[in-house]
Amino acid sequence: MALEEEQKAVAERFQARFGITFANSELIIRALKHRSYLSQTGEPRVNSNERLEFLGDAVLDLVVTHYLFQQFPQKTEGSLSKMKSILVSKPVLADVGVEHEMGELILLNRGEEKTGGRQRKSIVADAFEAIIGAIYLDQGIEAASTFIHTYLLENTREILEAGLYRNFKSTLLEYAQGEGNGLPEYRVIEERGPDHAKEFLIEVWLSEECLGRGHGKSKKIAEQEAAKQAVKKLKLDDEG
Repeated sequence: MALEEEQKAVAERFQARFGITFANSELIIRALKHRSYLSQTGEPRVNSNERLEFLGDAVLDLVVTHYLFQQFPQKTEGSLSKMKSILVSKPVLADVGVEHEMGELILLNRGEEKTGGRQRKSIVADAFEAIIGAIYLDQGIEAASTFIHTYLLENTREILEAGLYRNFKSTLLEYAQGEGNGLPEYRVIEERGPDHAKEFLIEVWLSEECLGRGHGKSKKIAEQEAAKQAVKKLKLDDEG
């Protein structure tokens, strides 16, 4: 497939999958264009998705900050900052992107693709931000906000409302490493529901002991809930 046709096909697939029609399809093509791809097209680096990523990062920051301010009127500035830093972090953006198979749409060169670039979290997270930037330029802040709410905030609301914005997995891991008892193991006990609405039940084990159980709409949420129980059981929760 010629490069121009490949780019057009990727733009069409994105628009069909996410239900967004771009007035300027060049913007979504640019958002999905990783810098490695430029070695095939001969374009300058400014034609990669990095500039749109820069813009999208700022739009994401604003939308998430506004959302948290409105949703959590009793939270202090420090708590809101913690929550925001988790929501806009690369691992969270990458998880959302992978869940919605955004990696399949990213334009990469053959070398990057062969080494697993489509699953590389940094690449997927950067593309997610670039997509936000492209939507903002093409359709404005409301459309960008809708995209962020649909694909990010709806997925993480359960974490925030349950108080899971504290990274209990990290706390438990640090404890396990300090004790020298191996690493926590997260086991999927049950998985139910259709692909678009799965529910997971996960247990966390350490030194052959089950320390907690968690359930949620994603493995990430269920693991955090299980780790939260473990942290409380081990009395590691300094916030009570």
